[in-house]
Amino acid sequence: MVDRAAEGSAGAPFEMEIERGKVYEFASAIKADHPAYFAASPVAPPTFLTTTFFWEDRVPGANPWAAVKMDQRRGMHAEQEYEFFGPPPRAGTKLTCRSTITRIFDKSGKRGGQMTFVVMETEFVDAEGKLVARAKMTGVETAPAPEGE
Repeated sequence: MVDRAAEGSAGAPFEMEIERGKVYEFASAIKADHPAYFAASPVAPPTFLTTTFFWEDRVPGANPWAAVKMDQRRGMHAEQEYEFFGPPPRAGTKLTCRSTITRIFDKSGKRGGQMTFVVMETEFVDAEGKLVARAKMTGVETAPAPEGE
């Protein structure tokens, strides 16, 4: 069951480097063929920021998701959104990132049963302190099955 006290929990800041080879590999893996992703100083595809989890996992206390205590047997990834405040970052950019559990709320399912939604936002800031992007991940935990089913 989701721990509502997790709302507002923030992880420790961590750094993410946008590396040329990793941008090439990511673009190839998603079958992207835009030349900007394969240039000498490639632009990162918008969904490249998902790789932040590899960086976040290397810094103890950076990922606040554990505080949510979502039952993964009934949990699922519901939505992913990216918002950019200028052009996407290029290879060679170092970003400072921080993830926060920003919202926990409930909705009734169409077939009955309660669903608990948890939103985690990660902000990406460049070396000058400018907000480059924000990623918003939403997870959902469904209610347990009624007794006897």
